[in-house]
Amino acid sequence: MVLSMVDQHKPKCYICSNVFASLEELRMHQEADHREFVEFHKDVNNHSPAPGDVTVF
Repeated sequence: MVLSMVDQHKPKCYICSNVFASLEELRMHQEADHREFVEFHKDVNNHSPAPGDVTVF
């Protein structure tokens, strides 16, 4: 895989790979277009076990 060297200094959305001019634009994009992903990962301690998870004692 070859990564482009263009715009390496600009923030990039890790979900859809769009490049933005500032972190604020990236934050607004993620909250608008990827709302479900952001809300799910906002509080890591508030997750319930996923189906199939096994607890080892």
